[in-house]
Amino acid sequence: MSYEAKLMQMKKLVKKKPLESEEVVQAPRREKPPSPLYEDRWLSAGLTKEENEFGIVYKRVVHYPMDYRHGKYVLSGLLNTVESWRQLEEIHPLAPDFSRPLLFFDTETTGLKGAGTLIFLMGFIEYTEDSFTLTQYVLPGPDHEAAFLYATKLWETPMSIVMYNGKSFDMPQVQTRWTMNRDILPPLLKHTEIDLLHGSKRIWKNEMETFKLTAVEEEQLGFFREGDIPGHMAPIIYQDAVKNGRAEILMKILDHNEWDILSLVTLYIRSTDLLLLGDSPSTANAKTNIGKWFTDLKSYERSKEMLAEVIEKYGVDEPRAHFHIGFILKREEQHSKAIESFTIAAGGLSGRERIIALEELAKLFEHKVKEPSRALYYTKEAVRLLNSDSETSEQFKTRMGNDFAHREIRLRKKLFPGEAQ
Repeated sequence: MSYEAKLMQMKKLVKKKPLESEEVVQAPRREKPPSPLYEDRWLSAGLTKEENEFGIVYKRVVHYPMDYRHGKYVLSGLLNTVESWRQLEEIHPLAPDFSRPLLFFDTETTGLKGAGTLIFLMGFIEYTEDSFTLTQYVLPGPDHEAAFLYATKLWETPMSIVMYNGKSFDMPQVQTRWTMNRDILPPLLKHTEIDLLHGSKRIWKNEMETFKLTAVEEEQLGFFREGDIPGHMAPIIYQDAVKNGRAEILMKILDHNEWDILSLVTLYIRSTDLLLLGDSPSTANAKTNIGKWFTDLKSYERSKEMLAEVIEKYGVDEPRAHFHIGFILKREEQHSKAIESFTIAAGGLSGRERIIALEELAKLFEHKVKEPSRALYYTKEAVRLLNSDSETSEQFKTRMGNDFAHREIRLRKKLFPGEAQ
């Protein structure tokens, strides 16, 4: 008898349990957690109570009139900001998805990372008809986390969410907490994420020493905080409020979060004005950075317009603008103008950009203008500066040094065909 036949005989000997005798294991019914003992103290401090099927959450709602001013900017300016993005016929990382509601979002957490880190405060600002509304949700305690997350409605409607470092911190934290409650909550939706930290670094690179939100507020928005708590104190204050019911100091965290989100609104206005409106006050550095950003996005016409404006106003005093417009002119095959721009850049810059400008001059003279002697001159000048430049990395020096060595050999063959190589 074959092995397979023996298995079939053994299978017939196994008695199946009748279906009617099978026991169905019922999932334990989830009890809604009770209100915390300190509820009255939190309510008396200005919070309101909201209940859902998973428990309770406390919240605070603030309405701002259209003419509310935060620093140098009025909130109603957001309407023009949105319209500016609507008219833009290009893709940009800061542009909202107009099929989705636009919200400004920030969180406060008990730590910076790890599965044990809880989000204890989530705040949203949205435009509603004739005013702006801030809604802040506060976590009563870990047993109410599902109710807290559910109340935000991040599971209900896809949104365009504006944040500051949100792509790296806030949204991953939300996703982690949602995952921890995935057996209870509806799935978390995929939202359009707009991160103003990324935008700020692109616009004000080389201009600001730090990109902490408070620094951006002071330097770019004209907003100075008074009586604010240090951010690192927020988890300690929250834990004390949960343990001892002290809501007075808890409200300071809500104020901190409120300022964060108001600054997101005005920073979005400020950033959009710089990106899309040419008459917005700015530095040559910021405008050059914006021109470079549009180049990276392949919006060459807009980039060229921005860089040309800088050059017209500042001339050779802003060599980075000449450096970046040089690549656009080269792409348009305006070789003589590209050479002029790279020459100014090579004379006014240092480090990597100076070496790259010299390389571009060597390329243009070798391949486009067909003047190998000038190409050799710029190649040798680049090598000389590369060997003495302390600003560039060893990796950059090695890579560029090899490229220049090959270029020099090739140029010498063209110039001196009989010379031994």
